[in-house]
Amino acid sequence: MSDKADRIRLLVVDDHTLFRRGLIALLAADDGVCVVGEAGDAGEAQRRAQALAPDLILLDNHLPGVPGVVALPALQAAAPAARILMLTVSEDEDDLAAALRAGAAGYLLKTIDGDALSAALRRAVAGEAVIAPELTGKLVAALRHAELPARDPAVEAAAGPGALTPRETEILTEIGGGASNKEIARRLAIAESTVKIHVQHLLRKLEVGSRVQLAVIAKTRGLV
Repeated sequence: MSDKADRIRLLVVDDHTLFRRGLIALLAADDGVCVVGEAGDAGEAQRRAQALAPDLILLDNHLPGVPGVVALPALQAAAPAARILMLTVSEDEDDLAAALRAGAAGYLLKTIDGDALSAALRRAVAGEAVIAPELTGKLVAALRHAELPARDPAVEAAAGPGALTPRETEILTEIGGGASNKEIARRLAIAESTVKIHVQHLLRKLEVGSRVQLAVIAKTRGLV
């Protein structure tokens, strides 16, 4: 059993009581997760986030009144240390792009299985961006075609050649394939701390601010 202090403190936000309770029951089997609260709408979620200070918030988009994407900034203000993961049925690329731009740490579909969800929670808390694998193509499309600022760093970096070392290119390729830092370290037989340094170099060289944007660049460059 995991020490209680080490468990991911999770707030579940979904307006469908049956799904919410089922999800909580599913996560109860994961001794690395502690569901500290639940909410059925954005207002209740904000109050509970402020009171409970969770590590992670699982947020549905289709909430009554205020959609999850619209509620994201208020939730972040209520619990600044929390990471927020969208968990929704929507595969719409506009919803995906809007959630990421609003500050979501990732976007998952409700079709995800229990083991994959548990892994995604841990990756999100570790600071990684988590996107449902079946939506990676839509993510690229969303960042290419949605209304963007005149100078979008992800698009410009993807278009440019970029002066990457062979090792950086390897790591960018792995990120494009959805690998975590630990997985990259194992595959390339290097220390995880070394991977983290290379990731920081990639963010700086390619002038982007997130792992999601690095994954988009990898796919746009044909590395995966």
